[in-house]
Amino acid sequence: MLSEFNVIERFFARPTSIKKASTVLGIGDDCALLSIPEGYELALTTDTMVEGVHFFAETNPEHLGHKLLAVNLSDLASIGAKPMSVLLALTLPRVNEEWLEAFAKGFFSLADEFSVDLIGGDTTSGSLTLTVQALGLVARGKSLLRSNARVGDFIYVSGSLGNAGLGLLFLQGKTALQSSVAMTQFNTPHPRVDLGLKISIFAHACIDISDGLVGDLGHILKQSQVGACIDWLALPLSDDVRAYIQQTGDWLMPLTAGDDYELCFTVPPELVALVPQYCHKIGVIEERKGLRINRFGLISDLVGKAYEHFS
Repeated sequence: MLSEFNVIERFFARPTSIKKASTVLGIGDDCALLSIPEGYELALTTDTMVEGVHFFAETNPEHLGHKLLAVNLSDLASIGAKPMSVLLALTLPRVNEEWLEAFAKGFFSLADEFSVDLIGGDTTSGSLTLTVQALGLVARGKSLLRSNARVGDFIYVSGSLGNAGLGLLFLQGKTALQSSVAMTQFNTPHPRVDLGLKISIFAHACIDISDGLVGDLGHILKQSQVGACIDWLALPLSDDVRAYIQQTGDWLMPLTAGDDYELCFTVPPELVALVPQYCHKIGVIEERKGLRINRFGLISDLVGKAYEHFS
């Protein structure tokens, strides 16, 4: 049986040659040490995934390693930060070497893509719980904040909505519509880090869509003290999501389902030419509070909230 320190050394300690210049001291001491360049601020975020709450017991551990890191990098992307390093805390019911090897493969594959160092963490015994704290750098005063949306801004999203929600419905046995696109989005979302860095130059407000567009856009509206109207016909929906809506009539699903990890951001009209072509304009920020939707010319209130634990 591997001990706590054997687990860290075997699966998560990596050669010092791959460290970023910002990593002064990584795994191997009581604390890690980082160097913050002048003119930058440190962005920090933490996300936890619990078996039976955030993922199924039979979930592929390689997918888990990827997704755990991806959801944290998505948070950094939403504020316009460049990922720097992460800390990883694992609570494991037992030491399963095959599981750990697959988990580490998924985790480090994404970490290497974004040149992220794993600089520390913890391992304990208990119900399967996975936590990452991610750290990134953002130029001082250039953070994308939820509170910065302004009346007249156009609202954009970076990709299709509802794919992950469709994947979850399939896994729950609530639809027979199996979609490879949906399963990929649910299991291995790709954080929009590059987009976050691009739009930080001209966007006003931003959030990642982790708990559904209605709830997450609602956070922007609340903190910016504005309202919005989105256009149903402008929503980017995959063919599979459209097929699901046609079969069930559940047109709210892509608006309320979570786990897409796309970015939702607002841009002043005079700067829309800077928005990448793969992003989609879906609405406008208005002075009147609340969120509304225009469906085929009929405007109605869109009521909903993001997923909440303990609710």
